[in-house]
Amino acid sequence: MNSFKITEYIQPLDPIPTSLRYNGKLDQSIRCVLFDIYGTLFISGSGDIGIAKKAFQETEKLQGLLRKFAIRKSPQAVLDELFAGIEKTHESLKQKGIEYPEVVIENIWMRVLDSNDVSEARAFAVEFEWLVNPVYPMPHLAKMLSVCRESKILMGIISNAQFYTPYLFNRFLDSSPEDLGFHPDLTLYSYAYGHAKPSTFMFKAAAERLQQKNIPAHSTLYLGNDMLNDIYPAKITGFATALFAGDARSLRLRKDHFACRHLSADLIITDLLQLLDHIAG
Repeated sequence: MNSFKITEYIQPLDPIPTSLRYNGKLDQSIRCVLFDIYGTLFISGSGDIGIAKKAFQETEKLQGLLRKFAIRKSPQAVLDELFAGIEKTHESLKQKGIEYPEVVIENIWMRVLDSNDVSEARAFAVEFEWLVNPVYPMPHLAKMLSVCRESKILMGIISNAQFYTPYLFNRFLDSSPEDLGFHPDLTLYSYAYGHAKPSTFMFKAAAERLQQKNIPAHSTLYLGNDMLNDIYPAKITGFATALFAGDARSLRLRKDHFACRHLSADLIITDLLQLLDHIAG
């Protein structure tokens, strides 16, 4: 983590309230909570603008980043090659039967930067990500995790993510995900599996691992901010569900999607501390 200089990109962010209110109930006692990351545990600055559009808006800053890494390409060329590379990889993986594929972003960057140095590609990827998608902890994140850990609630992560995603915990909470209480067997990042949400791939993998620990799916709660990417696959897997509606930037109700038209979460959470009402004794 120390090798990546991202401090210059950090800027405090506050959540933007939504119109939804805290409500719902759970019929089962919860023994495990699985979390989404972006837009749930951490505020995502790009919000509904999207990474692609936000990147095009930051061409001046990107120009500075390219100079820093001695990359002799224009911002426009770099962005075009990045998104083309992602799309090409997605298409290749879809042809192999993966419905919702995920890339390994440093592999894409190595091609875009014309570099065989994975360390350089990773360093660039980190700074690019922080430039176009600034993040900041949701209010009460540290306290919520601390209470869960003290209450012996098993915790895990299912998130669309890249190699740099776990760095968020080190940077803002000064601890690794494992030290914060996330079980390594239940920490699933999309880049490591090649499958992205809303695929049920990671959810079913987590359910199988929980079954080995004698924890049934219905005793597991999944918390995420997106009805399609989070609540839909969690419901299919048999998990209890909680929609995080604490930030208007990232709340995704997806009412126009066929899978979400009649879908509801068991809980609606607008503050992470509300989760404790349902899991901490």
